[in-house]
Amino acid sequence: MRPRVGAILTLLVLGFGSSTILAHHSVSGQFDMAKTATLKGVISRIDWINPHIFVHLDVSEENGAKTTYMLETFPPSQMRAAGLTKELLTGKLGEVVTITILPARDGTQHIGYIERITYEDGHFNQLGSNEAEQLRRQQQQR
Repeated sequence: MRPRVGAILTLLVLGFGSSTILAHHSVSGQFDMAKTATLKGVISRIDWINPHIFVHLDVSEENGAKTTYMLETFPPSQMRAAGLTKELLTGKLGEVVTITILPARDGTQHIGYIERITYEDGHFNQLGSNEAEQLRRQQQQR
């Protein structure tokens, strides 16, 4: 009887541990680290949730249609530690922002991982790699 209890406990521990590992994804596993894209639009909503914050960006297309992008970034705890709040990230109501993203590795449209948000007055929040890394990636793409 005793070995059976040990085996069940081991399976439970492995089961819970592996689900946690499988539930987490790395940025490089989901997003293409070698490419960037630039979007211009208005932040319509921010989901300030764990495990990652999502910024919803409304982009006006050339044909007049509006496309909403769902852009991922750091968890709330890391943003707070960096001094960023939901309000600071959102910017002014109706403000057009420029966001540099890493696109989805699998080609899924309208999602990405935020590298940088630049606001109309020129200030920015660097959330991903630094500018030197972004320039290096852009040169590799050419």
